[in-house]
This record gives sequence, C-alpha cells and structure tokens, in this order.
Amino acid sequence: MTAEPDPAEPTELWLVRHGATEWSSAGRHTSVTDLPLLPDGEETAVALGSRLAGVDFRLVLTSPRRRARHTAELAGFSDAEVTDDLVEWGYGDYEGLTTLQIRESVPGWTIWSHPSPNGETGADVAARLDRVVARVRATGGRALAFAHGHSLRVLAARWLGLPPEDGRLLRLDTATLSVLGYERETPVVLRWNA
Repeated sequence: MTAEPDPAEPTELWLVRHGATEWSSAGRHTSVTDLPLLPDGEETAVALGSRLAGVDFRLVLTSPRRRARHTAELAGFSDAEVTDDLVEWGYGDYEGLTTLQIRESVPGWTIWSHPSPNGETGADVAARLDRVVARVRATGGRALAFAHGHSLRVLAARWLGLPPEDGRLLRLDTATLSVLGYERETPVVLRWNA
C-alpha cells in the first residue's frame, strides 16, 4: 500500500473506457484490431468531455489504439501521452470472437479463468498495468487514462492490490468514467462505471 503523496491534492486515477465500436457493441473481443468509434461512440466521448472539463490532471495517458485515442481527443485531451501499457488484453486466437463462440469449443471459458491461445495471460496484463499504477502514484495528484474494458478492470484490481482475475468483479461499459483513489492510506474505488 502506498500513502497519498499530498493530502491537499489527493492521488486519484480517473479511468475512461473508449466509446462504442462495432465489435464492442457486438460483444466481440477486440484487442489489436484497430476499429473506429461508431457515431454514438463519438457522441458519448464528446459528452465525457463536459464531465472532465475543469479537472486538473497532472498526467493524461491513452492506449495507442484508435478507439481510445479518438475518445481522448473528443473528450478534449488530444495531447494525451500514448503508452503501450494501456493496450487491451491480448486475446490471441480469440480476437474478434464472442464469448459464446469461444464456449462452443471451450465450455465455461472466460478471459479471467482460461488461457487465450497465443494471447496474454492475466499476469502479463498485470505487469503492464502495475507500471501505470506505479507511475501515477509517483506523480501524485490526479491522472487520467483512456483505455479498454478488460485492461481497465485489471488496472483497478491492481490499484486495489488484488490479483488481475479479480477484475472480473468490476463490470465496465463503453464510454464510462471511473475513479480510483484513497480513503486515508487505503486504495479504494471512489466511483465506478458512471
């Protein structure tokens, strides 16, 4: 556990999941496929901008994927720093498939409990996101990250000191805002999936 660097300016990590894409709307696992936002995904990204306006962020990060970067731009953060650490969980051979399609050959499959052939493990994803957590805590103040459903769920679990698979407990919809922070010295979820 890491104590807040400055109680007068709390350390918080604000998370934005990108707006809707064709595949996210259809429940298809999307990692490396670089899809654009749908028109309604663009509208919700613009609306997020009004919710983020006036908040002072010391650090603004984004995944390099077009859907995350465009969400950041539409929300008013075109200068967000691109980092590969925020890319979505690598689904490997399951890229583009739905959970139901995968379960036809692997009953009971979830990203949290089963491997993805030629994809990342939960430990792989956690290692990347631990670097984000460390950087935010070292910087102090408020940070903002634009990324993806599974990666942000793992990021929240790691913020809380939990194993990556506990991200399964945190549903996260597209174009939502979540905030991680502290209650005294304990890392907590301040707001989720709003």
